[in-house]
Amino acid sequence: MLTDSKIESWLREDLGHHDVTNAVPGVTEGRLLANEAGVVAGLDAARAVFEYLGVDVETPVEPGDWIEAGDVVLRTDGPARETLRGERVAVNVAGHASGIATKTRRAVDAAREVEDSVRIACTRKTTPGLRGIEKRAVVAGGGDTHRLDLSHMVMVKDNHVAEMGLPGAIEHFRKQASFTTKIEVEVESPDDAPRAAEAGADIVLLDNMDPEMTARAVGLLRDVESDVLAEASGGITVDDVPAYAATGVDVVSMGSLTHSAATLDLSFRTG
Repeated sequence: MLTDSKIESWLREDLGHHDVTNAVPGVTEGRLLANEAGVVAGLDAARAVFEYLGVDVETPVEPGDWIEAGDVVLRTDGPARETLRGERVAVNVAGHASGIATKTRRAVDAAREVEDSVRIACTRKTTPGLRGIEKRAVVAGGGDTHRLDLSHMVMVKDNHVAEMGLPGAIEHFRKQASFTTKIEVEVESPDDAPRAAEAGADIVLLDNMDPEMTARAVGLLRDVESDVLAEASGGITVDDVPAYAATGVDVVSMGSLTHSAATLDLSFRTG
């Protein structure tokens, strides 16, 4: 949730202790412009920054819309000083979110060229303090948020298996978790995929496998349990997505959607 205190911390970081560069009298109108094409996101956060400063805001586009260079994505009307104080923070957050949405859309489109049912998901590799904005940007691009935090799903990872064994780890967490909580198990070899399903996994994460190994793992998994979801993850790029979408997995998750997306080029103009 984007709170006033978080917006205030953003502004304090940018303005410092004695801002004179934005001490401009009067009122003005402003425009947030796209300098390149992409998918727009982060407008709720940009709007909140200006509204916190007492500036009126209008957004002629919606999150998830495709925008072209030159399009206006947000308009402001209010005191010049407050408008200029908020512009850089608003541009930064909207540009960052729009870059994530744009990269996600590219990945989703790449998957759809091969298989309509494959979902593109992000991970928890998000910027501290910005997870909500980044996850919503993934949704704007057509992707899936995956788990929002550790409490949303149990993920049995390699360290858990090393300590308790595969069946033991699944049984241990099944006893502790609510009946509504899904259990996902990370495996690193195709042969472990059906073992995880037989031990009670709801989702099997095929970690750091190439497309050939992933396809083999999915085949073995379907032989023992057709209802368990198969997720491919681990260093997958947008260029890799078609190959993984063709393996039969249900989900392709990509940390790079949030941690490596280039900012969409936006700028702010007044007058």
